[in-house]
Amino acid sequence: MSFTAVKLTSLNSSSSLSLFKLNPKKLNSEVLDSNVKQSLADSIDLSLQRHAINILNIFRFVLSLVFIVSYLYLGKDSIWQGGYAILTFKLSIAYFIFSIFILLISPLKSDVYRLSLPFQITADIVFIILFMLAAGGITSGLGLLLVIIIVIASLASNGRLSLFYAAIATIGLLLEQSYQILEDNLSAATYTQPVMLGLSCFATAWLAYSLAKRMQHSEALASARGIDIENLSQVNALITQEMQDGVIVVDEDLNIRHSNLQATALLSLAQDNEANFTLTKQAPEIATMFNDWVNGADEKNNSNISISNRELKLRFMPINQQKDSPLSDRNAGAVIFIQDLSQIQTAAQQAKLAALGRLTANIAHEIRNPLSAISHANQLLQEDENNSKSTERLLEIVADNIGRIDQIIKDVLELNRRDRTQQELFEISDFLSSFHAQFCAVEKVLDTQFQLDNLSQKTLSFDKRHLTQILWNLCKNGWEHSQKQAGSLKIICSEFSKSGLSIQIIDDGDGVAEQDQSRLFEPFFTTKNTGNGLGLYISRELAEANGAKLKYQALASGSVFILQLKKA
Repeated sequence: MSFTAVKLTSLNSSSSLSLFKLNPKKLNSEVLDSNVKQSLADSIDLSLQRHAINILNIFRFVLSLVFIVSYLYLGKDSIWQGGYAILTFKLSIAYFIFSIFILLISPLKSDVYRLSLPFQITADIVFIILFMLAAGGITSGLGLLLVIIIVIASLASNGRLSLFYAAIATIGLLLEQSYQILEDNLSAATYTQPVMLGLSCFATAWLAYSLAKRMQHSEALASARGIDIENLSQVNALITQEMQDGVIVVDEDLNIRHSNLQATALLSLAQDNEANFTLTKQAPEIATMFNDWVNGADEKNNSNISISNRELKLRFMPINQQKDSPLSDRNAGAVIFIQDLSQIQTAAQQAKLAALGRLTANIAHEIRNPLSAISHANQLLQEDENNSKSTERLLEIVADNIGRIDQIIKDVLELNRRDRTQQELFEISDFLSSFHAQFCAVEKVLDTQFQLDNLSQKTLSFDKRHLTQILWNLCKNGWEHSQKQAGSLKIICSEFSKSGLSIQIIDDGDGVAEQDQSRLFEPFFTTKNTGNGLGLYISRELAEANGAKLKYQALASGSVFILQLKKA
């Protein structure tokens, strides 16, 4: 399975690569993409070429100094022959000036300098041939310098012009020997040594060419492996950061070497300095369990622990997996996986509620048809004039319970449609005024008993039908628990932030008992004998479906439900 690197590190100081694809299971030159292979080759070429050019420049400078020193301090006739001594000294001075000039322009590293490299090497070969001529020809032994020059030059050009340099050197050797034969009347058999030296130059050039190619291939393969490792580390880091579980990597000294975002959030890790960023300082409870696990207490693995009011499940895994000595592996460090059990329980609860919602919706549809028949039959029985008072009372009880069942069915069906919102823009003040008038008329509440305060002239985006049902459930619940006096029920609309509105439904009732507040929004939880326990649950679900929040707050006298909405 291939993957794409997000970013590549530079192979050297002057080159970097862009996006590419690599297969981590096949680390050879055949799996490299053509663009990547070319980029790698160019990088390696530049690095190898630069080192070879530097060596050649230094060799040229040292060689010219040796020639000058040998003439000045070893005497004219010690190395050079008679009349050629002055010529040799002048050649040495010229070669020295040439080497200094090349050293001065080499830091420029321009394209012109690289293009001039064949001319520089050709000049080196010519100078050495002239030095051989001044020193007595092939017998002086200076021809071996040509071999050194060709080797270095082949590496400097990455083997591309190695045979060309060998050919120039061979031609120069033959010309020099021809001059010696004409000057000293030597026999043609003296060509043997120049020819052998020329063949040596060609053999050396071919070997240098093969060596350069092998080095390029090896360095390209090594670079590809390094890039794959870098890619794997980047992908592993990305996967670790996106995991829902917390991950901490600790070494043998309990230093935290790595932690993902989830672990940082669960344990509130704060790295002040490296000395304090240890498991013992950041999470001493986990450090204690980890030490017990290292000492062989396997029951500590997959165990639960409570940290900062969070129930966490820990799982330890040694970094070095060896079957022979499992206890010794744990001393080298481990990876600690941390699961937030509250999230798992919440996810399980949501899955159960979703399944329950689908089930109850189906049951509600099935109950509605026979319930309608029962309601119709009950109405027919109530119309009978011969019913006794006891029979009429029983029929009223049946009618009341039919109404309760029908209301439960409506609530369940509405709960199943909570995600089908049709949001629209409207003024909250106009909406609340209309709602207030409608609620007072239907529930027979006086205006003085149900008051509107601080109406905001803001626009919000919300499903009007959902907002009506939320407020109706909250206001009806508040009115039923209030003292039903002037100002017993209030709605206050205000801004709680730059982008949010707050609608508060306040009543002067007895409030909710403290032990029941945590279960207030649970389905089918109610403290009333006639309630079905779905009103507040449905209100919160509808609020969250529209991006709002509903919460309860106890007051010194009464209680308040706060609905926080976002402004349009």
